[in-house]
Amino acid sequence: MTEFQLPTPAPLLGRKAWLVFLLALIIVGVVAPVFNLLVPVGSALHLSDYAIALIGKIMCYAICALAMDLIWGYTGILSLGHGLFFALGGYVMGMYLMRQIGQDGNYKSNLPDFMVFLDWKELPWHWLLSDSFIATVLLVVLVPGFIAFVFGYFAFRSRIKGVYFSIITQAMTYAAMLLFFRNETGFGGNNGFTDFKRILDLPIATPGMRMVLFVITGLTLLGFYVFSRWLVGSKYGRVLLAIRDAETRVMFSGYSPLPYKLSIWVISAVMCGIAGALYVPQVGIINPGEMSAANSIEIAVWAAVGGRGSLIGPIVGAFLVNGAKSWLTVTAPEFWLYFLGALFIAVTLYLPQGVVGLVAKIKAKTLTKKGGAA
Repeated sequence: MTEFQLPTPAPLLGRKAWLVFLLALIIVGVVAPVFNLLVPVGSALHLSDYAIALIGKIMCYAICALAMDLIWGYTGILSLGHGLFFALGGYVMGMYLMRQIGQDGNYKSNLPDFMVFLDWKELPWHWLLSDSFIATVLLVVLVPGFIAFVFGYFAFRSRIKGVYFSIITQAMTYAAMLLFFRNETGFGGNNGFTDFKRILDLPIATPGMRMVLFVITGLTLLGFYVFSRWLVGSKYGRVLLAIRDAETRVMFSGYSPLPYKLSIWVISAVMCGIAGALYVPQVGIINPGEMSAANSIEIAVWAAVGGRGSLIGPIVGAFLVNGAKSWLTVTAPEFWLYFLGALFIAVTLYLPQGVVGLVAKIKAKTLTKKGGAA
């Protein structure tokens, strides 16, 4: 009897992919800091503070797009609520940054300014650990992870899937947004948190701190990419693909989809929470608008435009769409939403594999022509 053997696992990254990865690492860790901090402002090679802030913000978005690819591209679960996890991570970091202001606020109080304005006398219970950076880092992971676990457990156990799952994730995000808009919840209401001054007792608005945050964000994005590549290439990742393509057959094969779907859902949510925590100190504000339905839909658009099910595609999509957004919202702000909608429709109809899939097709046709000519 012939023994059945699984195919040999593919390498984590190919030789060319490792070279690209190392190049990205050098750009993030060496080239960008040198061009921003050491090259004179008047030089053509100088990388402006605005460019650093914009790229840092887009890298946070790229982490969200990568998280979306794990849950949608590789597991077949379309979430329209990942903006909630992004915002939760941002709010946890924002609470810490608000405590770092200390008595440098407008009211010279140890309480955040909005609490003094609302005549609060003491911090609410959910702010008690907000003065500890270590506790903040842990809560950035635990809060989105816990919310995702509770929501995902009941949703997946009830076998909610498809468009119904997408709708309830959007409803969850919208409900959370309404909750955070209320002043009595202690999250700053409509204005949210802003006017940050320090992080780890160091000034947050200096070029050096901006660059530190930029480098940490870039390294986090690259780290999550390698982690995701390892994850989808493992046996665990094969089961995720099987669930995406034929969940009923997976169940008949003796696998329970629940732990796989729940675990990748939580991992994806935690990645978004970390992205939100990195986003807030770079942008300087967090408010309930980050939980809007449009923001969650945009995350799905980035994954679709770049090419879901490829990992690198959603990262490319995040940079392309947000780069276009930064340009269009300045030159023609009234047309941005129309452009975004048209882009999503065009990709859905004509580029189901996204930009990365289109590039792969062109490359394959070029190789075919060269082979035929030879």
